[in-house]
Amino acid sequence: MENIELVIFDMDGLIFDSERIFMEQLGSVMAEYGYVLTENIYLKTIGLNGIILKETMLKQYGENYPFEEISHKARKRVNEIAEDGKLTVKKGIPELLEHIKRKNIKSCVASSSPTRFVEQYLKLYGLYNYFSGVTGGEKVAKSKPEPDIFLKACADFDVKPDKAIVLEDSQNGIIAAYRAKIRSVCIPDIKVPDEEILKTAFLVADSALDVIKII
Repeated sequence: MENIELVIFDMDGLIFDSERIFMEQLGSVMAEYGYVLTENIYLKTIGLNGIILKETMLKQYGENYPFEEISHKARKRVNEIAEDGKLTVKKGIPELLEHIKRKNIKSCVASSSPTRFVEQYLKLYGLYNYFSGVTGGEKVAKSKPEPDIFLKACADFDVKPDKAIVLEDSQNGIIAAYRAKIRSVCIPDIKVPDEEILKTAFLVADSALDVIKII
């Protein structure tokens, strides 16, 4: 692939297995409150932004479902797991980052999480020096799954959108990249994009190692 000057990574779910861990912790907390997180809801809600996630959960479990309280407890447990160094770095990510570094291409993380948290985890897991920087969710009005954060990432690193590429694992991220008019590579994981969504993706890869052949 020619003319790539910036590779934009999604941290949650692409670099780390944090989305899966969050849903596991969410299911555990929900059980403590007498709710069951079904596989259907699990798959349906992965990658949703906070507002739509809340609407979906209230519709499923009723208006009395304590969304904020349960979500906060689940998020706190995930943070504790991350801070203990127990998150999983996805297969092929270190090799991909080395490849990008050798080619002298800028790379960044665009995450709905605050910049300081993203930097903290990248440093903890030895990945920080591979990235030119982070575009965190506090920098844009809508960070997930809107295209704003990808466009802000391009602006942060002085790269035109047509010179960037987004690596994502969810259909929401692919749609956001498409709306931002940025090429994308989808590495499907928890929530596999449907066929119509994949038509908007530049390419689909089976793993991060396959992306090395593309970039």
